[in-house]
Amino acid sequence: MSAPPDPTATAPGRVDALDALRGLALCGILLVNMPAIAGLPPAAGSWSGTLPQWLELTAHQRFFPLFSFLFGLGTALFLDAAARRTTRPRLVLLRRLLVLGVLGAAHHLLQPGEALLPYAIVGVVVLLPASWLPRPVIALGGAAATGVALAFTSGGLLLVPGLFLLGLAAARYGLHHRMAAPNRAVWTAVLAGAVVVAVPLLSIQVDTIEHSGFDRVSSTAGLAMAVGYASALVLLTASRFGPWASSVLAPLGRLALTNYLTATLMVVLLTTAPAFSGPGGYRALLPLAAAILVVQVVASRWWLRRFRYGPVEWLWRSIVWWSPARMR
Repeated sequence: MSAPPDPTATAPGRVDALDALRGLALCGILLVNMPAIAGLPPAAGSWSGTLPQWLELTAHQRFFPLFSFLFGLGTALFLDAAARRTTRPRLVLLRRLLVLGVLGAAHHLLQPGEALLPYAIVGVVVLLPASWLPRPVIALGGAAATGVALAFTSGGLLLVPGLFLLGLAAARYGLHHRMAAPNRAVWTAVLAGAVVVAVPLLSIQVDTIEHSGFDRVSSTAGLAMAVGYASALVLLTASRFGPWASSVLAPLGRLALTNYLTATLMVVLLTTAPAFSGPGGYRALLPLAAAILVVQVVASRWWLRRFRYGPVEWLWRSIVWWSPARMR
């Protein structure tokens, strides 16, 4: 009997570092979503080093830019794959986004701040038309939309259209291939630049932490830190510690939709406990988040040894193509 395949091994056409980056984004988004789902109070008062304040500096508005950028990049990769199967790939993409919107509407009942429904709407309005544009126009449009959102708004969902376009353009310029075989000097320079931008903004945010949230300083610092997190992970996956990091994060990323939805279910169930209520509920946040992630990593690795897609990914793919996807 042959041994089961390694779930962290990169499948044909997949980039291991890209899956790991998607997994990292899921970890951060879980930390951001848990207090909101449980109704825990936000950070308040001047800087005192409380967990809600640290989450404002390290997680809030730091991981959803990664998720948004990766959604745009993944859409480009999906279109390329669909074009090899059909002469009308954009019609398939439209169905893909509509199905995602239905999933998001159902998910919204459990988590009003969920991202899938807005992503589907912005995808139809922005990504689908932009797929006909040449890549320099997409890149310039994404940079302009992101810059305007940072300069004149409070960030949040208003950053999504620009980040979608930047992700779409990044795929057209082959960024995912450069992540698979990264130039360490280039990625180190990107990381250093992100640190240079983020540090002064974080010092401002610490001084005004009682007003932190969706504001220009936080959103700009968040975007810089997202670039820093991404470049640091790309460098890590290219190091001797890369196989270990990928074995943890890549399975999460390959089952991103399944893990995103099941995390909400687990948080909704677990946060009904009295220990996770009121300001004291933050004491249980990190252990509970760690427990959820451990369960998801173990379950994702087990699943990928046996199946090609996650259960929700399989359902999504089967509906989009109007044919059951091959699971084994």
